[in-house]
Amino acid sequence: MTGLVDHILHAPAWAVLGLVGLIVFAEDALFVGFVIPGETAALLGGVAASRGHVSVLAVITTVIAAAIIGDTVGYEIGRHLGVRLLHLSIFDKHRDRLDDAQAFLARRGGSAVFLGRWVAFFRAVMPALAGTARMRYPKFLAFNAAGGIVWGLAVVLAGYLAGKSYVKVEHTAGPIAAAAVAAIAVIGFVVWRVKKRHHQPADEKVPSLT
Repeated sequence: MTGLVDHILHAPAWAVLGLVGLIVFAEDALFVGFVIPGETAALLGGVAASRGHVSVLAVITTVIAAAIIGDTVGYEIGRHLGVRLLHLSIFDKHRDRLDDAQAFLARRGGSAVFLGRWVAFFRAVMPALAGTARMRYPKFLAFNAAGGIVWGLAVVLAGYLAGKSYVKVEHTAGPIAAAAVAAIAVIGFVVWRVKKRHHQPADEKVPSLT
């Protein structure tokens, strides 16, 4: 993961866009989100933009396009492989979460495609599950595009603003203080996520509109 961070943050503009776009695309189309979440790549793309390595607009456009196209490929894989897809060995260790994703899709339909983009596991499998469930493509595309646009904007801009804030602290208080602030922020976020998941009832761990 450190190598990926270094490559994205120090690569020329064309390489940043290519690497970020490829990871975001592959997360949904090829299920690599189990290893490298596309969200991580999109955040790092935003940070790279904050450092002036690449245009933030170019990163946003690349991430949104890759997300929408990757989801479409995932949808087609699900539509053509059908139930055989659900028995792939890649899902053996995630069978319960896959069942949750299927149940969520059955309850929410298109909304599950939109909301699923905000949960790493769902983001990787929801397009294929929608294809397997034979959701109409125009409906899938509408929710897929909406989710890709909102998610892409939010994640890239979060990385961009975080990078700007880091640089500001570094210039004001020095690199050690900036690193300390970044470490505290990361630790705080991790603790918050762990506590939230620990106290969250099992039946509420699937996103819901209600």
